[in-house]
Amino acid sequence: MILSSKVKFTFFCLIAIAISPLAYDAMAQVADQELPGTLKLNQIQIIGTHNSYHLAPEPKLLGIIAAASQRAALAIDYSHAPIEKQLGEYGIRQLELDVYADPKGGLYANPVGKSLLDANASDPRMQFDFKSVMSKPGMKIIHSPGFDFATTVPTLIDALKQIRKWSESNPQHVPILVMIELKEDVTGPAGVKPLAFDANLLNALDSEIRSIVPVSGMLTPDNVRGEFSTLSAAVLERGWPKLENCRGKLLFALDNEGALADRYLEGHPVLNDRVMFTSVNESHAAAGWMKLNDPIRDFEKIQSMVAKGFLVRTRADVETQQSRKNDTTQRDRAFASGAQFISTDYPQADRRFTEYCVQFEKGNMVRINPIAGIPK
Repeated sequence: MILSSKVKFTFFCLIAIAISPLAYDAMAQVADQELPGTLKLNQIQIIGTHNSYHLAPEPKLLGIIAAASQRAALAIDYSHAPIEKQLGEYGIRQLELDVYADPKGGLYANPVGKSLLDANASDPRMQFDFKSVMSKPGMKIIHSPGFDFATTVPTLIDALKQIRKWSESNPQHVPILVMIELKEDVTGPAGVKPLAFDANLLNALDSEIRSIVPVSGMLTPDNVRGEFSTLSAAVLERGWPKLENCRGKLLFALDNEGALADRYLEGHPVLNDRVMFTSVNESHAAAGWMKLNDPIRDFEKIQSMVAKGFLVRTRADVETQQSRKNDTTQRDRAFASGAQFISTDYPQADRRFTEYCVQFEKGNMVRINPIAGIPK
């Protein structure tokens, strides 16, 4: 009997699981296009990037920040490659964007820190006219409007266009999670007060996403909920879609919890007609995806949520600490926790520090989930 490549792969994975966890790990390392389509979305594990747009402040600004707080300067001394490079060359399948509301334009066009630099100098890492782009209406992507404003992509629209373009050119990719953190305040001197996201701005955010990503290109809470009365019931009883039914799609998640998540849910208690999933307690009617960012402290809880069928995001490193020490403890616990999305600032090593990086074996960024992906 001649077996298809997909059947052969599944067969060998089952043998590997039966032999040992180590064998399972070795067999699970495949490119995302090679993962069996019969796996559900929650049965894979993905490495993504934290603050995926971020560029470290220029040396002069970093020095000014360090004079006020050495810890703050160390925490933001990391840079990411352009989004399309992350998706294509690195294999990243989860991104995170910090978004500021700017409906009239110009609110973040003149950062305090930029005024301290040479007025005629431009940052070659930013391939756009910063002031011109920031002067136009629309959601902006920066870490902080004061000193930490360098970004590979200045607006949400631009970021979505880049992601969508890459996705359309690679329609067999596993779904890409785009996390969005809404920023309503700022740390340190900024000379500007960010706008709070009220109901109108939250609706405008959904509209910006829909303006670039069509319904056919998204996996939304409504898609997952289907005929069930709540999202949590759909996730726990039917589960997430199979990869063969959601390849090439994007899904969006609101990084904020608490009051902002409540505002987003107001009038949409099960995320009906909303674009983004929200991180809420497992007992909430809108539960499906959640953040548990400390895989050491929350290791058992993450495993429990994953085993039940929820999607979980955690972090492999924080504030450059692990890279500076080449400390893989948190990374390894994140891997073992089964969290489906593992964020890092180091998909590639920053050799100014150490060889620390976050990749699965053989350099892959996706694999079969060690908790949810094991057949029962």
